[in-house]
Amino acid sequence: MGGICITTIGPGGIFVTIALYQLLALSPGTVAGTASVTFIATGLLGSLAYLRSGELQGGVAGRAALVLSLASVAGALAGSALNALLDAGTFGAILGGFVALTGGLILYREQRGARALARGEDAPEPLDLDSWKSHGWMAAVGIGVGLPAGLLGVGGPVLAVPLLVMLGVPMLLSVGLAQVQSIFISVFAALGYAVQGVIDWWLALLVGIPLVLGTAAGWWLAHRIQPARLKVGLAVVLILLGAYLLVSGPPA
Repeated sequence: MGGICITTIGPGGIFVTIALYQLLALSPGTVAGTASVTFIATGLLGSLAYLRSGELQGGVAGRAALVLSLASVAGALAGSALNALLDAGTFGAILGGFVALTGGLILYREQRGARALARGEDAPEPLDLDSWKSHGWMAAVGIGVGLPAGLLGVGGPVLAVPLLVMLGVPMLLSVGLAQVQSIFISVFAALGYAVQGVIDWWLALLVGIPLVLGTAAGWWLAHRIQPARLKVGLAVVLILLGAYLLVSGPPA
């Protein structure tokens, strides 16, 4: 399920992070570091898939992906360093708040779009990715996404896709750009956690293989379905999961 959501609507890898924390009761560093390793493979596969289907082809998309990705590197490194300061309870509370916030952001975006459609309003103008303004927005999103992604090990698409769509980037292009960004975030976050010696490499392999398979299936589905209902359902699930993490405390 996580892999499918990664390449259909963006937020999907976050389920891996939640499972590692809540079900296996691993340390914050092991949770974030191990999850980050798995997202390297999904980011690579997702990027190649969206390059093949055309969303990432051309210099404009390439420059946008580069600015977005490079800006996220500093955040990913800083996040992995800050993770070492967190105990399990604090990590769970931050993760819960982040999950609920992401669900609320997706739900708000979908409801706003539905209200605009009901009023007969025209679709918003797409963001011109070949402008200095758009490069500034890409850099801002890169930094804003890189820090929590590195800190929590939630990957880039979980937050990048909703933000990019709200800025006026088409849905499939947003997912494609977020896949490229995810490679940079995951590689540099994983490097930070590898230096700390907290990554469970065997667990990363065990989780990563089915996640990659789901990522491939998600790209196929993204070009064949209308994901509006899936996004609303996912948003509700994320809000409930976030609330649960906030009230349940660290796993025993």
